[in-house]
Amino acid sequence: MMDRLLLALLFLLQRVDGSSRHAEDFRFCGERSQTKKSHITYQMRPENNIITIENSAEMLKISAPFPPCLENYPLLDNLGNYGFCLYWYQSDGIFNLTYGRNSYTLSTEAHPSFDFSNPTAPQNRSGVPVLSNVSYAYGRGLRNTSLSSAAVYSFSIRDISKVHEIKEELRNLENYMKNPNKPTGRMTSANAPYKKLLRLESNLGQVVFEGESETFGTSTVRATVLKIGPSNAFQDLPFMSELEVGREVHGFAVNLPRILFAQAKGRRGNAERRVLLMDINSQALFQDQNGSRVLGEKVIGITVGNTTVSGLPQDVVLKFFHDQLPRNVTPRCVFWDVDSSHGYGSWKSDGCETEMGNNQTVCRCNHLTCFAVLMMSSPEIDYIHKEYLMIIAYIGCIISAVASLFTIFCCCCCSRRKHRDGTVNIYIHMNLLAAIFLLDVSFLLTEHLASLGSEAACKAGGMFLHLSLLGCLTWMGIEGYHLYRLVVEVFKTYVEHFMLKLCLVGWGLPIFIVGVIFLANQANYGLFHIEVFESLEKSTNATICWITAPLIHNIANLGFFSLVFLFNVAMLGAMVREILRQRNRGHNLKHALVLLGLSLMLGVPWALAFCSFSLGSFQLVIIYLFTIINTLQGFLIFLWYWKMVLQVRKSKSYPSLNNSNSTRLPVSTSRTNAD
Repeated sequence: MMDRLLLALLFLLQRVDGSSRHAEDFRFCGERSQTKKSHITYQMRPENNIITIENSAEMLKISAPFPPCLENYPLLDNLGNYGFCLYWYQSDGIFNLTYGRNSYTLSTEAHPSFDFSNPTAPQNRSGVPVLSNVSYAYGRGLRNTSLSSAAVYSFSIRDISKVHEIKEELRNLENYMKNPNKPTGRMTSANAPYKKLLRLESNLGQVVFEGESETFGTSTVRATVLKIGPSNAFQDLPFMSELEVGREVHGFAVNLPRILFAQAKGRRGNAERRVLLMDINSQALFQDQNGSRVLGEKVIGITVGNTTVSGLPQDVVLKFFHDQLPRNVTPRCVFWDVDSSHGYGSWKSDGCETEMGNNQTVCRCNHLTCFAVLMMSSPEIDYIHKEYLMIIAYIGCIISAVASLFTIFCCCCCSRRKHRDGTVNIYIHMNLLAAIFLLDVSFLLTEHLASLGSEAACKAGGMFLHLSLLGCLTWMGIEGYHLYRLVVEVFKTYVEHFMLKLCLVGWGLPIFIVGVIFLANQANYGLFHIEVFESLEKSTNATICWITAPLIHNIANLGFFSLVFLFNVAMLGAMVREILRQRNRGHNLKHALVLLGLSLMLGVPWALAFCSFSLGSFQLVIIYLFTIINTLQGFLIFLWYWKMVLQVRKSKSYPSLNNSNSTRLPVSTSRTNAD
């Protein structure tokens, strides 16, 4: 009786001493009756995240998801009742057992970020000795909770470090999507943010949670993890998102076929599988070189386990619910494809079919990845017309280049008179024709340079094409400026080295703009892919050497042309008023020719580009007119030049037609030869 009292007192003192000297995060204590020689066994089971204490006459078996120091610990031969306690110190990573007066270190690599849940009901087995005086404590306060006597005890734990890591990665992705241009540290490649998304998906596949599903994230990036048990692996899996009010895409629905889970079985056919649905409301991670616009910036990512799924005999069905689309927009189901060798990604439609509706778009795809719906301009023009337009463009550029070169040669050889203002007129025309010649030649070469496969040659070709275009626009603006001087000032103002200053502006400004764009980022010039639609289902890619950034193209080209066009239209208006004022004095044909030539030199026909946004047959007519007139711009100026020369020679034959008022019209050829 005295021995038992002393043993109980020692057991209580041991527990009090242990709790006072150690800051453990988990404690399990009990009494074990040792009736025969036995031992302690420790077993690591990382797959279930459960701590199990199991008693039998031969051993005290402990299982936990921590690497072991040793697996077997022999106990003393002395029989009797022994008190023991199992401790876990998360901060030190120690998993320790005290048994009687002895201490056993089971693991020194106990994960520091596991959290506990309530234990499962204790289990009894017939004929197996039970543990008595059992209690446990975990978390803050370590308040003891008693348990009934049993042979087996289990405690579920979950890895909260993964949860914290996932939340942090979601916050980082959300911040990047809100400010994609803000630097976020070192980026080793162009697709570094996309790699963060892949790492997040990997962590979501390993996170531990209770229940059949768990959702992480915010309104920008939301991830839903679904558990698929063996009993649910033989049926389709439907999923419906929540209603998103105020967005262009109101929601989506996914139906995953049962064959998908059969392909994702892997080695453990009866193991639990996971489906990950990524709901992303930003296109920041999915920017291709063509500047494609995703409907509502809604991107849906679907993965099953860690396997790559493709070539499914039964399609994955995604439904995007959205507002009614404009008439000139066609939705197209695509998936994101990353080129690992270059680090860039692009949208592709291989293996996906699109079904259009009034307020929904259905995508049927035979693989899993990130899906979206692109807003594509409806192909109003048949593919055969695109072939005709390319033929017209090539023939027109060749004719225009030859005519421009011939006109420059004639201006140099035939202009004998050295009148100051007339010479300036001719020099301005010559520079404009030179710019048109360079633009025609660079356009004819750009597609061939792209097919060479040389990155340096393509960058040079893209820069030369851009320089020629800006030079052409700049000299058209100079034509308008010189016209203003002739109409308003009428040769009363003399500017020293005027032609030299015009050349510095006409060629220096394009060189400066191209140089700044190239020095800002050399990748701004290079291969540019143009997707040409043969039909709604079929398309081909045309590749040229050009500006790779659509924003730079819009600002440096469209914006610059708009300014030049508005200025030149104002100058042309002044010229029309002058012609109308002299209309009653005759020379109607000559005035009409002057107006026609000025329109060509000022680039007024380029305004047809603004009308190409129309629809139907009118759009087709406008595109044909734009292609014919502007590719033949050099040739039309050549015809106008020689018509004016003939008109001047005719006026010399009839002096009465050449009155002084007509010389006030700012016409280079007629003025130079007439004076």
